[in-house]
Amino acid sequence: MVPRWLSWLWYHRNYFIIVLVPLLFLWLPLVYPSSQARCGYAIIIMALYWCTECMPLAVTALLPVVLFPMMGIMEAEKVSIEYLKDSNMLFIGGLLVAIAVEHWNLHRRIALRVLLLVGVRPALLMMGFMVVSAFLSMWISNTATTAMMLPIARAVLLQLKETDIQADEREFNAIQNEGFEMEEKEHPNGVQDKTLPQITELEENRYMEQSRELRKKVIEEKYKKLTKGMSLSVCYAASIGGTATLTGTTPNLILKGQLDKIFPKNDGVINFATWFGFAFPNMLLMLVISWVWLQLLFLGVNLKKSFGCGGKSERDREAYAVMKQEYKKLGGMKFAEGVVLFIFVLLVLLWFTREPGFIPGWATVLFNKDNMKYVTDGTTAILISMLFFVIPSQLPRCGGYGFKENGKPVKAPPTLLTWDVVHERMPWNIILLLGGGFALAAGSEVSGLSLWIGERLAPLQKIPPYAISLLLCLLVAVFTECSSNTATTTLFMPILASMVRAPPPPPRPRARSPSHAKLRCRPQAVTIEIHPLYVMLPCAIAASLAFMLPVATPPNAIAFSFGDLKVTDMVIAGSMLNIIGILTVNLGINTWGYTMFNMGTFPSWANVSATQL
Repeated sequence: MVPRWLSWLWYHRNYFIIVLVPLLFLWLPLVYPSSQARCGYAIIIMALYWCTECMPLAVTALLPVVLFPMMGIMEAEKVSIEYLKDSNMLFIGGLLVAIAVEHWNLHRRIALRVLLLVGVRPALLMMGFMVVSAFLSMWISNTATTAMMLPIARAVLLQLKETDIQADEREFNAIQNEGFEMEEKEHPNGVQDKTLPQITELEENRYMEQSRELRKKVIEEKYKKLTKGMSLSVCYAASIGGTATLTGTTPNLILKGQLDKIFPKNDGVINFATWFGFAFPNMLLMLVISWVWLQLLFLGVNLKKSFGCGGKSERDREAYAVMKQEYKKLGGMKFAEGVVLFIFVLLVLLWFTREPGFIPGWATVLFNKDNMKYVTDGTTAILISMLFFVIPSQLPRCGGYGFKENGKPVKAPPTLLTWDVVHERMPWNIILLLGGGFALAAGSEVSGLSLWIGERLAPLQKIPPYAISLLLCLLVAVFTECSSNTATTTLFMPILASMVRAPPPPPRPRARSPSHAKLRCRPQAVTIEIHPLYVMLPCAIAASLAFMLPVATPPNAIAFSFGDLKVTDMVIAGSMLNIIGILTVNLGINTWGYTMFNMGTFPSWANVSATQL
């Protein structure tokens, strides 16, 4: 029995954390009265608040607005500007498209259509759910994807289970009848051999009932395991799919925002096209290996049963009919769905062709001349998403547009999106969280903390670059299991950037004689001069590899509540997926990513002295 005072402390822990954390670390700026120590103090407070979630994440992200000006690190105006960057605009534009897709149920139509093509055999069904979940998660949130796909998976599995039980019952009755017929053939006159032990009718009925229950229990156990595997496959595929596009998940945008903030002259090295070129093959590789692992773990290696070699059985046809019925409920594609699909495809094409890299893109030809970056992916996203507030949801006609809930006629059709719908579904807290990360990066830069961290991590120069990347990915993947991927990326990106960039030259001493100059000259700081993307890119993807715990990410929590899972099930399956993810992303950064981003050469834009001129 837990003492009452201990329970009271636990329930009120957030209040104690909020008060005690700043007091416990107050010695840092008092003992070391420097701007680096003051900035470090602010970052420690925010990191612990984010990890414990004693305050909402978005509220914690606002702390730099208070702490940095009051501690003399940055002016309030300069801190506030950091909260609405181009990356935030890209995030808002991408989310508006996702909200439109969800609002008009286009994602459900795509999901059911693909599943009807794949079929209902266990292994192929799992593959179908994973492919659909990953694709949808590239464009809409992984939480929305998981919440939509799991009920569909549950309905299909329940139908498969029901038809399996019915088929097994018919098979059992057929065997039982066959046994009676054989007995009648052996004893046509009803005369039995007295020398053999006799089985009473009661014992025979009991035996048959036990056999029936045993067969039913086997089917129950089979589908319990299959439900676990299907639930995990959906939530894991949603997290994996989000890594494939720049707008797929928040850590990707945080990396772009931090890169543009810390290395302002990076020539747009990360945009939608370059990110997709690296991350999409990595996502496919991770998805295939994850499918194989989940297949072995939950379905075994019986290829005939899993893939269903041969014709379709009655149970397969019945389960297929369930999905077909769900698809028919959607009806024909409406005008609004068609327009949303067209706008979605148009946005993706504009993102890919804005600055593809191998040829000048439309933005370069029309707007971005003289090495100026007037038009970005954020500009494109906002422009296209504005169409949702301009185009009507129905074709104009004279016969009216139906009636409202109160019975009044609708005189004009609403637009594809209204602000009420956006206000309800837009995660405004993430925008503040992104801004908090940019403010942290700016504070670290201005105070000199990032340079100080880079100097302290200089001994890592002795370790091969691939080992540094591997170790950092492992560290981030472990950290993100107990903290949100957004907070994890926000904390780690400035630190990683400070590790790998070239330091500024030391200040020139003002001395009267050469000997005096030697005495006052300070040695140049040393950091690990490797391509910033070599560690920042894999670590940003590693922040999305939260597979082991139900609390690690919302899709995990949804799957945990849906699939009758135990924590041990998720730990066993997720630990291997973490390893798979870390290995695949490091394989990618050392192969096709190495060539794409020219990792073998330290870029000039990563040289602080060059970018500050």
